[in-house]
Amino acid sequence: MKQIVGVADMKVSNKTEESIVTYSLGSCIGLVIYDPVVKVGGILHYMLPESSIDTEKAAARPYMFADSGIPRLFKTAYALGAVKQRMMIYVAGGAEILDQGGFFNIGKRNYMALKKLFFKNNVIIHKQDVGGNTNRTVRLEIATGEIYVKTSGAKEVKICHPFDCL
Repeated sequence: MKQIVGVADMKVSNKTEESIVTYSLGSCIGLVIYDPVVKVGGILHYMLPESSIDTEKAAARPYMFADSGIPRLFKTAYALGAVKQRMMIYVAGGAEILDQGGFFNIGKRNYMALKKLFFKNNVIIHKQDVGGNTNRTVRLEIATGEIYVKTSGAKEVKICHPFDCL
């Protein structure tokens, strides 16, 4: 069964028959986490770096922002038995699709918000595919922890298996 993560959304699962996928990551970031021991994984698809730009919207849609969505992704995985030290972390997106001149730099700002939060919390990214000016689709298989990425105009490719990433 396929769980679809929309924009400003998150899904976490421990059901080995499921896969989680998010489509069309442009300047948004797709954050994939997976604990291979308990087979718990999830994807967050966030749009903006900081919830302080619109606290009312952040309260209603916390997955829209890096600083409110990322902690919720990890806490939801922990509730299903995941442990931070075992987690495989993959990051995709952060492109400059509509802003190729770099005026707003939303993709870069989204990525820097994640890096800042990870640095504070001693979290390491194992693999990533960020930047550029192309859309990406990311899929996580809960049973195996395999992560697949499809870039605009290309075929889907397996990026990593948990034991390749750790």
